[in-house]
Amino acid sequence: MKILRYEKEGETGYGVLKGDRIQPLKGSLFGSFTICTEEIPRDEVRLLSPLDPNKLILIGRNYAAHAAEGGKPVPEEPLMFLASPTAVIGPGEIIRLPNLEDRIDHEAELAVVIGKRGKGIPRDRAKEYIFGYTCGNDVSNRILQKKDGQYTRAKSFDTFKPLGPWIETDLDPSNLSVRLTVNGEVRQDGWTEEMIFPVPVLVEAISAVFPLEPGDVILTGTPSGVSPLRPGDEVQVEIEGIGSLTNRVEG
Repeated sequence: MKILRYEKEGETGYGVLKGDRIQPLKGSLFGSFTICTEEIPRDEVRLLSPLDPNKLILIGRNYAAHAAEGGKPVPEEPLMFLASPTAVIGPGEIIRLPNLEDRIDHEAELAVVIGKRGKGIPRDRAKEYIFGYTCGNDVSNRILQKKDGQYTRAKSFDTFKPLGPWIETDLDPSNLSVRLTVNGEVRQDGWTEEMIFPVPVLVEAISAVFPLEPGDVILTGTPSGVSPLRPGDEVQVEIEGIGSLTNRVEG
């Protein structure tokens, strides 16, 4: 099931995508909801980010080839950090570069949406706590990463976390194609099976530190091929079984 968030005539809501039409949801996204029989043509709404995350948890260097291209070692355990949820934007929105001097890269990532609260979740039960999956672009200022020695500032600027276009609730994340293009040119092309720490291991590791809660989003790391973004670029993240997330870049 593909669940999206949309805006129509100034009102926002959640719905289920059925072909080129949307059936609105009534109730709580992470609780009890019903699917309405009403249908809205998709071209009559504007897609928003599929949710406003509660916490935005990022995983660094989770693909060996990406660690190597940055000259960094592969971590012995998941490298986790937080970014501000206010950086999230949706499909079709603009990634705004705060300056044109720093290197600011794209990072295509599988995003995990948590649907149930849990602490100390064993990896073999991780699926019970996952609501679904969406596409993410972890835009990152490399100069600030190096300067700070930690990543929160470099990854938390407004518009630096595109998510979308919707949440796919029925998906096996173990071996999905993850591809990113800039102006139609393939820059990143990997598979989730290449993750050093797969999704169930990440859920276990994170929840050992703090509770995972409904609406939390985990960005699971990026394949190799990151490169700088420039004003005028159109960047598209495509993940098998989910769809594609497209955003333009402005200075």
